[in-house]
Amino acid sequence: MSVDGPEAGVDMRKVEDHVSEFKRVLVANRGEIAVRVIRACRDLGIDPVAVYSAGEERALHVRLADDAYLIESDGRLPYLNAAAIVDVAKRSGCEAIHPGYGFLAENGDFAEACTSAGIVFVGPSASSIRAMGDKVVARQVAATAGVPLVPGSEGAVSSIDEALKWAKEHGYPIAVKASAGGGGRGFRVAKAENELESAFTGSAGEADRYFGNAEVYLERYLHNPRHIEVQLLADSSGNTIWLGERDCSIQRRHQKLIEECPSPAVDADMRVALGEAAVRLARAVDYLGAGTVEFMLTDDSRFYFLEMNTRIQVEHTITEQVTGIDLVKEQLRIASGVPLSVQQEDIRISGHSIQCRINAEDPGSDFAPTPGTLKAFGPPLGPRTRVDTGMETGSTILPAYDSMIAKVVTWGRDRSEAIATMSRALQEFRIEGVASTVAFHRNVMKHPAFVAGSATTSFLQMYPEVLPAERHSSESAQADSAPVRDVLVEVNGRRLTVRLHDDLEFRGRSQNGPADRKAPRSRSRSIGQNAPSSNEIVSPLQGTILRVDVHAGDQVHAGDLICVVEAMKMENEITAHRDGTVESLDVQSGSQVTVGSRIATLQ
Repeated sequence: MSVDGPEAGVDMRKVEDHVSEFKRVLVANRGEIAVRVIRACRDLGIDPVAVYSAGEERALHVRLADDAYLIESDGRLPYLNAAAIVDVAKRSGCEAIHPGYGFLAENGDFAEACTSAGIVFVGPSASSIRAMGDKVVARQVAATAGVPLVPGSEGAVSSIDEALKWAKEHGYPIAVKASAGGGGRGFRVAKAENELESAFTGSAGEADRYFGNAEVYLERYLHNPRHIEVQLLADSSGNTIWLGERDCSIQRRHQKLIEECPSPAVDADMRVALGEAAVRLARAVDYLGAGTVEFMLTDDSRFYFLEMNTRIQVEHTITEQVTGIDLVKEQLRIASGVPLSVQQEDIRISGHSIQCRINAEDPGSDFAPTPGTLKAFGPPLGPRTRVDTGMETGSTILPAYDSMIAKVVTWGRDRSEAIATMSRALQEFRIEGVASTVAFHRNVMKHPAFVAGSATTSFLQMYPEVLPAERHSSESAQADSAPVRDVLVEVNGRRLTVRLHDDLEFRGRSQNGPADRKAPRSRSRSIGQNAPSSNEIVSPLQGTILRVDVHAGDQVHAGDLICVVEAMKMENEITAHRDGTVESLDVQSGSQVTVGSRIATLQ
């Protein structure tokens, strides 16, 4: 595989003879990935069928499908109701189910249930999913396949005492990881012995909630690495190919924010070594479909196996942009028994692509989730710009689901052009009604470390200046902000838009760009920050209490952990805003809270 200019890519004349055998496919997901799969089905002449939860009857993915079925909740999220989804597929005459990404996409039991019902699961076999889904087994397979590994425990670690013993032998920092984990779930880092118990219990608890398996294992935590992953495709005719690498180093809470392809840190020789290692691993488990092998790359140019994701990735878009290959259509072709439309020698990398994940989060408040309704949604357009989304003006970002609003993807003939195009696209993006990560991404695009291609997984810790001011990260009116209105004025022949708040604070913006006054800092509270004189600790977000770490009568100091709130698939720590004694607690594990709900009272 080589990196070529813009004329490179796949000879699309070869693709025309490779079409899917399916006539009707159920898309068992929601949001932007459901829209993405539905469009791929349309391109292949397949009739797409959608599922939805209560309140999502008018969602974009529902309207784009040929047919749609309500999935009732049985105490879990409707999209995780495997039995109901299989039943809908049978009733609607679907030959296959595409799970998108998420829990069902990497659930061996679900894949097996589809097969038992006579329905094709668009993905690998249940045995491949289980082998790679269990991170302990995956490490063993990787070792057998000759893929380099980070030093780690031989198997699952069953107790904190066992973890402490291993750590004493191998040293800190240590990563505690869920055996069944993925996507940053069930991942904690202990930098010293006094942090290991918290990391161990936190990882095991999150793993149990998300994956139904509390087993964890240990690895040495690599200092300041890059996160590199290799895209794979494998068909039932024995063809397994790799399609270049992606750099996913800029993350928060071990979850990706920005991805690019190819990586600025990978040269031609390393690219081949990474690709061949990924193929060896895939062949060791008889892999079928689209998958991604993830690695950690150290500053001395050594790479180590991290995990394999047995599904399409959120960031598959950038590989599509530089190869010209529609990975979702290839998934559908492979699942229907059709060989890959390309071979390894056909793969060429053309230019550079970057993806920014636009989430309903407030980067200025530790990326706290901000569910709500999009009062305005204006995604960017223009050359070399792609936006994948399931949202529109009026759509609601629900607290029960992921915080993603959209993915902005740009392409350039080289990395500099891709960055410039992304900067322009982010400047055009209009989101109102919730905080978002748009301004954060704008800051990253112009940061010298990112521009130089030197970002690692420690980027946010090293360069906190990229985080915008609290609650103005979206350049939008927040649900709890003061009412605003825009007034068009002219001063000395220059047109300005003046934003008026009810307290007469304002910001001015010229018609073609820069702000004339700095936006006032919002009064919204960040996680754990209440008014200093207040006796109450209130929730700054809507979600579910996972655990409470104090009792009535406990003495606490400013910054001490009070409780953990899960919102939009993220755990958020609520801390004390001052010293005091816990007079009363208003929540317990499992309690539902909304913005402003009282959690505790201090004396």
